[in-house]
Amino acid sequence: MTAPDLHQAASRPTVMLVEDDETDQLIYKRVIARSGLLGEVVSFYYADEALEFLKREDRQKIDVIFLDINLPRMSGFEFLEAATIELGEKFAKAVIVMLTTSLNPKDRARAGEFKVVKTFINKPLTAENVHDVVALLERDKDGSPV
Repeated sequence: MTAPDLHQAASRPTVMLVEDDETDQLIYKRVIARSGLLGEVVSFYYADEALEFLKREDRQKIDVIFLDINLPRMSGFEFLEAATIELGEKFAKAVIVMLTTSLNPKDRARAGEFKVVKTFINKPLTAENVHDVVALLERDKDGSPV
């Protein structure tokens, strides 16, 4: 086994995971880590706490956000609305991935109303989904992280 390349690890995209289910969080963190394509995962169970984190000046940059739709206290859609207003242009350039178990086509349509939502994934998050998200990040390199 070789030692990890710290420069390479530091250059991988940083992920924010907003998911209220503890088991899903553990699984998704493992899927992300095993892909080797994404870097550190900053996770939150509540969207309002994730939003407060994004407002902080002293935090690391976030390259991609995996956002559950159905969350307690503040839904994924409410998070998108608030973040768009409160973070403005910085947030508009983020790569947002909506995660859901919902089969309701209205949820997909509503997610599509937000320009910041780059893709919509039915749970569970898979290695193939991670590869697709990394491809989105590559295409969106001119945007700046939040």
